[in-house]
Amino acid sequence: MSAEFDQLVAQFEQFQAKLQHVDEQFSGLDQMQAEIAGVEATATSADRSVTVVAGPGGSVKDIRFTEAALRQSPQALSSAVLGTLQQAVAESARKQAGIVEEHAGDGMHLMDQVLDTQAQLFGTTPEELRASMEEQPKRPARAVETEDYSEQAVLRREEPPARPAPPSSGNDPSGNRFLNLYDEEDR
Repeated sequence: MSAEFDQLVAQFEQFQAKLQHVDEQFSGLDQMQAEIAGVEATATSADRSVTVVAGPGGSVKDIRFTEAALRQSPQALSSAVLGTLQQAVAESARKQAGIVEEHAGDGMHLMDQVLDTQAQLFGTTPEELRASMEEQPKRPARAVETEDYSEQAVLRREEPPARPAPPSSGNDPSGNRFLNLYDEEDR
């Protein structure tokens, strides 16, 4: 009976060790989620006419055009936007995979899986993608200094225009009642 008891105790201790390992992995889950939420990847077309900023999950945060982009044919511009968008989303996925591997351990080989899939999609090799990840310089965002709208973001949310104040009263002393859009009944 003692041997069976010792075996059960050993199994229980192994189970507890596995639970502790799982607890350790999930302890950084909030930090990992915060890092993933902050992921941002920027890609610029080869001719530098289109820039796309992608966020987590492949979300598109911004698309910017230069004057050169506006001089392109619709087909060329469409191709530049699509290619640049794919590159930004792919880079965002690689960054997310890196964060997950950092927190969960690289035993998952998640980055290798992402690079293999992207290499197939882009017709390249995982090694070339890995090399491009290492050589990407960090560029500060450029501020728009002029009223040149070609440099402004397409997806930027701007303040809505101010609404005019409604007339203060329905009685117009000048007799120009036809300019008043509000009747006393509408108030």
